[in-house]
Amino acid sequence: MKNKEFLSTTELAGLLGISRIAVFKKIKKGEIKAFKIGRNFVIKKRDLDNILGRTLSGKDKKEIELAVKKVVKEYGETLKLLGDK
Repeated sequence: MKNKEFLSTTELAGLLGISRIAVFKKIKKGEIKAFKIGRNFVIKKRDLDNILGRTLSGKDKKEIELAVKKVVKEYGETLKLLGDK
């Protein structure tokens, strides 16, 4: 990819391995954040990790945090014993 700030819907479709129509549907559903420039939609390159699922949302982070706290609460002593080995 060239060093530019935005991706076209065609470029994103190629990266995701889906059709441009599928990209447009995801934009319409709000699954992909895009901006309209003239008659075309563009996607910020910095949002690519989020689109590809490489980053966690705030909701996902919260769920993981709660799960870890629950495990530590229930199995804290066992985890400590395993850590000593």
